[in-house]
Amino acid sequence: MKPNTFLPSCPMPHADTERIQLAHGEGARLTRRLIREELLAAFANPFLNPLADAATLPELGGRLVMTTDSSVVSPLFFPGGDIGLLAVHGAINDLAVSGADPMYLSIAMILEEGLPIETLRRIIRSVKNAADACGVSIVTGDTKVVPRGAADQIFICTTGIGRLRPDADLGVQRVRPGDKILISGTIGDHGLAILSAREGLDLGNQLGSDTAPLHHLVANLLESGADVHFLRDPTRGGVAGVLHELVEQSALAIRIEEAALPVSPCARGACELLGLDPLHIANEGKLVAVVGAESAGAALNALRYQLLGNQAAIIGDVIASPSAEVLLANRFGQVRIIDEPSGAPLPRIC
Repeated sequence: MKPNTFLPSCPMPHADTERIQLAHGEGARLTRRLIREELLAAFANPFLNPLADAATLPELGGRLVMTTDSSVVSPLFFPGGDIGLLAVHGAINDLAVSGADPMYLSIAMILEEGLPIETLRRIIRSVKNAADACGVSIVTGDTKVVPRGAADQIFICTTGIGRLRPDADLGVQRVRPGDKILISGTIGDHGLAILSAREGLDLGNQLGSDTAPLHHLVANLLESGADVHFLRDPTRGGVAGVLHELVEQSALAIRIEEAALPVSPCARGACELLGLDPLHIANEGKLVAVVGAESAGAALNALRYQLLGNQAAIIGDVIASPSAEVLLANRFGQVRIIDEPSGAPLPRIC
């Protein structure tokens, strides 16, 4: 958390109606006051407290995994979550599906001039609560302020460091014909929640983002002894995006069963109303797993053992085919190719 940059510069505003000013980004007295009174007060820990230009971490042991994620979601607050939760969960989940236990986070914020101080405080609280719940420390960070119109209130960049689990042997190179495809729960909830909040649509009171940390679910899956070959969280591009990535890199094909896809009644109704395909809609608290066929049952039980995975399902198979494509078999036995969309149905969902 660099003292000359981790948050904006003027006397530090206290009224909820006061806002971020360009002076908050100049690295002077107001920057230091904002760091001390808002950020350090929320995130204090032995690695962050010195406010050095970089955090000095202990020897971690084993192989390290590092990821970087950015959150630019609009609106900042939506049913089931906010940009603070997404910023933490996004990095945690990228580490988790890489087979790592998350340990440390770096948070960088781009603030727009005019952002209400109380909005920033609310987001900081959300980041802190999410990091605490995940058992990770925020050890360093940075903040910049840009003029009005140069950003949209706040963007957050998160870097995560984790330790690779010894029981993780994951990668597309391990995927084989006959492997089973699993999803940890209902799909499409996050993207639809963002759409409803952004456009003011009434898509049902039960519709909310699924944003959640996946590391405990992944740990339970790997510790079950199931032969897990590949993991990914289906965020932008949805489940279809992950499956297309998989067939492109493996030169194999995938067939999924429409009847097996877990979609909540509320999300299904919203998709039918809006002409959307839940396979193409972003998720923020789900994982796609590819496992050996003989251990698919064990993997499913491991996912369903936890509340976050209690609606997990086996949705299809990896198959050998001259054409690397994603196929969908509908309830009447008809098979069609699932095309990969050229653009997201809804931008800025994470």
